[in-house]
Amino acid sequence: MTTIPTTADRPIHAAEPHHGGNYLNHAAGFRSWLFTLDHKRIGVMYLAAILFSFLLGGIFALLVRTELLTPGRTIMTAEDYNRLFTLHGAVMTFLFIIPGIPAALGNFVLPLMLGAKDVALPRLNLASFHIYVVGALLSVAAILLGGVDTGWTFYTPYSTSTGGPVILVTLGVFVLGFSSIFTGINFIVTIHKMRPAGMGWFRMPLMLWALYATAIIQVLATPVLAITLLLLIAERALGIGIFDPALGGDPILFQHFFWFYSHPAVYIMILPAMGVISELVSIHSRKTIFGYKAIAYSSIAIAIFSFLVWGHHMFVSGQSELAVVIFSALTFSVSIPSAVKVFNWLSTMYKGSIKLETPMVYALAFIVLFGIGGLTGLFLATLATDVHLHDTYFVVAHFHYTMVGGVMIAFLAGLYHWWPKLFGRLFSQRWGNVGAVLVFIGFNLTFFAQFVMGAKGMPRRYFNYPPEFEIYHQISTAGSYLLAVGLFVAAGVLVHSLLAGRHAPANPWGGATLEWQAASPPIHHNFDGPLVLTDPYDFSGLVWNDAEQGYDRRDRDKETANP
Repeated sequence: MTTIPTTADRPIHAAEPHHGGNYLNHAAGFRSWLFTLDHKRIGVMYLAAILFSFLLGGIFALLVRTELLTPGRTIMTAEDYNRLFTLHGAVMTFLFIIPGIPAALGNFVLPLMLGAKDVALPRLNLASFHIYVVGALLSVAAILLGGVDTGWTFYTPYSTSTGGPVILVTLGVFVLGFSSIFTGINFIVTIHKMRPAGMGWFRMPLMLWALYATAIIQVLATPVLAITLLLLIAERALGIGIFDPALGGDPILFQHFFWFYSHPAVYIMILPAMGVISELVSIHSRKTIFGYKAIAYSSIAIAIFSFLVWGHHMFVSGQSELAVVIFSALTFSVSIPSAVKVFNWLSTMYKGSIKLETPMVYALAFIVLFGIGGLTGLFLATLATDVHLHDTYFVVAHFHYTMVGGVMIAFLAGLYHWWPKLFGRLFSQRWGNVGAVLVFIGFNLTFFAQFVMGAKGMPRRYFNYPPEFEIYHQISTAGSYLLAVGLFVAAGVLVHSLLAGRHAPANPWGGATLEWQAASPPIHHNFDGPLVLTDPYDFSGLVWNDAEQGYDRRDRDKETANP
């Protein structure tokens, strides 16, 4: 056990002098938020923008599912349907899932977990948020101009020849890439340069390992997507023959470029989610994490493997037999570090003192849903079955179990877990759990039926379908409505806590990482007084404080004076 000096003893940004009170009220006014350098405020602004994107993408999803309630036209034309599922995919992927946990929750908790006053490059952090907003506005502006119908993957040659504001959407995604790169650079530098004395690599919280591995992928993979979209814009605007075979181009080249980024991007989405679950499983089981180093190394292994498996998206695109066999084998290999994490989470919970608080309920839902998503991925990694399942609803279900059942559920788990630290308010555990159960049931109703219809041959993205698939679509649509109800309950619980929730103690869950030594919500410079640095998963020194209605360190003064 060691102590580190308070961040109040370190310089504060000249642009933001110290004010009393917490970060929410130290300065008022829209301008003070828009141009803040405080990582906490930037995280909250990211959170607001990302939640709005989530709402928008969710509305598109409900409209798509409503249209598919019956064969033929239900509420819209085939052209409108194509635009809606494209916008749903683009908004959810580029505006919610990819930035959700790193940009919002990561921005808030990373410096706190390091015992630091901010990220290493606060101005770059602010620039990344402003760039995100510009990219989002460009992408969403396409809705007002009629939308696009290319699908969120922008496959050529269709995307170079169809009508609609394709250039505007792809330009928006291009701009969003810079936000992702800047965030990744900032996290790498912060973790390298701002770890306190005594916090070596293997005393970092696993959330930091996950964000570090994610940042590596962001910095290395995102430029590939940016260049690919620039080439697409150039071909569409100037008629250059890069991807369009009519102009002497190769459409398969676009797929290689796109998936070389987009499969690593899957792990930009899922690695932070895994970091959240590693924190929650240990804290809410009151037990030291099992296999700390294995989980830490598996995050780096996933980052490395993610660059080697893009070809499994292209088994039916005309690759050589040798290439598809190699990509199939590599795809099976990448499941190993993910399985290591799941095994260690289950081992951590074994004989633990599990408390079914709302964050933990979401964490348990994540393990179940991500497990289904991972296991069904094995069918798509197998050559013989992928040929049949490719471009069917089986792929839709697998992707959503991984990305929505994984990332969205982990995002909600992390949001509930750090909500008392974000806003200093406690929420209703009962209604939080009700929302979690509704989300879990609604999600499974929505997407499990899609495994069945996909295995029976129902293609994805089709506006119409034979009558024998109607019952599966009806179950899926009913489930989407229930999922929406659960999400609105979850949102209502959090909004109610802001209006009428009890004030949160510094450490409501009994966490041992440094963010729980800050006030709830934190002061402007995060900490006030020396910090006790222990193993991030050692709960032995924490006791319940009835007066504070939270956890505190036993004999804290003695430990601080005699580390």
